[in-house]
Amino acid sequence: MLVVDASVAVKWLVDEIDHTSARAILVAGDELVAPEFVLAEVGNVLWKKLRRGEVSEPQAIAGLSALPRFYDRLIPTQPIIMRALALATELQHPVYDCLYLACAESEGAGVVTADARFAQAARKKSPKTLSLSEWVAGVR
Repeated sequence: MLVVDASVAVKWLVDEIDHTSARAILVAGDELVAPEFVLAEVGNVLWKKLRRGEVSEPQAIAGLSALPRFYDRLIPTQPIIMRALALATELQHPVYDCLYLACAESEGAGVVTADARFAQAARKKSPKTLSLSEWVAGVR
């Protein structure tokens, strides 16, 4: 089971650097989960890309509409938010990223992220955290 954060999920929807690597996660056979917050975070990234002209409005809408189907389960945020806050305080890292780590703890899963800073912080609590490039290289 893998918790896949927004930095990877955006790459599922947008043809950008590491798009192909991120898409490989979808066919690898792992159960994919994330806190439901991933929808808001990816939505915000798509909105920024729309404003910069990197995606069209129909692409942003279609991508965000399709996103829940890429996950096997979306985990409610409320039961894990306090743990995310505790992790954020301990790691000195934003709560929104720590939601993915709290989700992984609650589900007994690893985390995959394209955010190097988050990967480094998360490894302090979860050695099962992988960067996207490590996941692709088979470091599991």
